[in-house]
Amino acid sequence: MRSSKIRLEQIAAPENLRESFLRAARGKTGREAVRSFRTRLPEELAALRAEILDGRVELGRFSSFIIHEPKERRIHAPRFRERVLHHALIGPVEVDFERWLIDGCYACRRGKGRELALRRAEHFARRHPWALKLDVRKYFDSIPHDRLMGEMERRFRDQRVVALWRRIVEAYATAPGRGLPIGALTSQHLANFYLAKLDRLVKEQLCIKGYLRYMDDLLLFGQRQALGKARTAIECFLEQELGLALNRSQSLQPVRRGVACLGYRVYPQGSELLRSSRRRFLKRWAWVERQLNRGELEESEAQRRVCAMVAFAKVAKKESSLNFLFGYH
Repeated sequence: MRSSKIRLEQIAAPENLRESFLRAARGKTGREAVRSFRTRLPEELAALRAEILDGRVELGRFSSFIIHEPKERRIHAPRFRERVLHHALIGPVEVDFERWLIDGCYACRRGKGRELALRRAEHFARRHPWALKLDVRKYFDSIPHDRLMGEMERRFRDQRVVALWRRIVEAYATAPGRGLPIGALTSQHLANFYLAKLDRLVKEQLCIKGYLRYMDDLLLFGQRQALGKARTAIECFLEQELGLALNRSQSLQPVRRGVACLGYRVYPQGSELLRSSRRRFLKRWAWVERQLNRGELEESEAQRRVCAMVAFAKVAKKESSLNFLFGYH
């Protein structure tokens, strides 16, 4: 597969750094770190450019917090200056990552996303009798740095770009030589890319026509026997080639019973929210109403939250809670 021709000078180009600042600041202009960076923008960008070209840019400073829904995760958000760097790196190379991924990969890609993944799952559910749902155990925490960087060395011609990737990867670890921080833009793209070899195994060697992946969530459709063999092959490939393991909670079942997919349950005739997703949806809805009635939440913020919640629920074409709340769906 063709390697990337991106050079370090393109990443450090003044116009790329300025655009990267704008992307990193989007929706965060009120934050102190963003305001401070903006007041000294020419000096900050010039210093960042020099540090990138000299290979001495400071990395690995995060602010950490925990989210609990849908499950507990520790988020490590890079400080603003490093987020600008991440955007400067991803902007020029995103087209290369796009070339290296198959069409059935839906996370972290322009023109893809959760809704299209769900529509594709519905499409497969109408055409295949069985479904196999798999995911990787503690995926972000388990990615081995050496194997990931081996792939990056093969994909980028400019070894200075490889060195920058290496410094970003090695600035964080959950165990010696493993892990990417959830919350960093670079982590999303690296994690998505790392399973590209698995995608090609499933499509080209196992010949599974009904396949989609959303980050480390894998969904395969087909005949029961073929899916059982595919599960064994995927498990061996993950362990031997990628240094990863499957979660124990694997599901192989008839499509007519419904298949869990990205917070929804997919049937041949459509989809609805998972019971746990519906509970969270109604709980958040009630919280917004209480806060609004008490005057503890501004109407504009309440509207923003409700719109985001409804957008998530409306993706499911059979969802009954919207009919209950609004009288339509």
